[in-house]
Amino acid sequence: MKALILAAGYATRLYPLTKEYPKPLLKVKDKPIIDYIVDKLDRIKGIDEIIVITNSKFISRFRKWKLGSQSKKRLTLLDDLTRDQKSRRGAIGDLYFAVDKKRIKDDLLVIGGDNIFDGNLDRLLFFSRSKAGSPVVGVYDIRDVRQAKHYGVIKLDKKNRVLDFKEKPKKPKATLVAMCLYYFPKDKLGLVKEYMKNKKKENDATGLYIDWLRKRVAVYGFVFHGRWYDIGDHKFYHRAKEAF
Repeated sequence: MKALILAAGYATRLYPLTKEYPKPLLKVKDKPIIDYIVDKLDRIKGIDEIIVITNSKFISRFRKWKLGSQSKKRLTLLDDLTRDQKSRRGAIGDLYFAVDKKRIKDDLLVIGGDNIFDGNLDRLLFFSRSKAGSPVVGVYDIRDVRQAKHYGVIKLDKKNRVLDFKEKPKKPKATLVAMCLYYFPKDKLGLVKEYMKNKKKENDATGLYIDWLRKRVAVYGFVFHGRWYDIGDHKFYHRAKEAF
């Protein structure tokens, strides 16, 4: 199994902190955000490589980070060849770029490089095996309908199959939202290429891909408990720092 950390964004909502510095390398307590993710991935025996996809602007920063990393896994940096917000590929574009460039043919665990959360990733993988190797989305109950409109809102059935997915709805009817955390079995990775080939407009939201995917194959949601910080702006960055 491979793990892919999405770290190629330009985080304009966190300017000036991220104007010349990548968001995943910002520190929470005494270590970069990305290290919290790598620590979790290190505990999964089945992962033989962690791929961090970044961009041409920040790859030198990640090279320096990699030199000091204590990870026990093979760490690979991948440049998505973009240099600014206008040219960015987006989350699904970067996922496709990584799968194609690295010729990934293994099961793939994908995590946004700005996520800090409680919970064991082994449990998500165990859950996926109980669902016959179906794609799985990490899900979190934020318990606030007003906040849910900023995320992809998910509806699950009694077996946790994704029945509906609305990307940033204006009037959400539920508080279960998608984390930027996905498990894709190797035999489903080809669908990323199909989606990229056929999508009608430029939109990098992972939620739109998941909504498209659930209409073709069974997709399940695994609900995490505890803390989750999707560090998209100054408010949530400060919340994470205060919590730790």
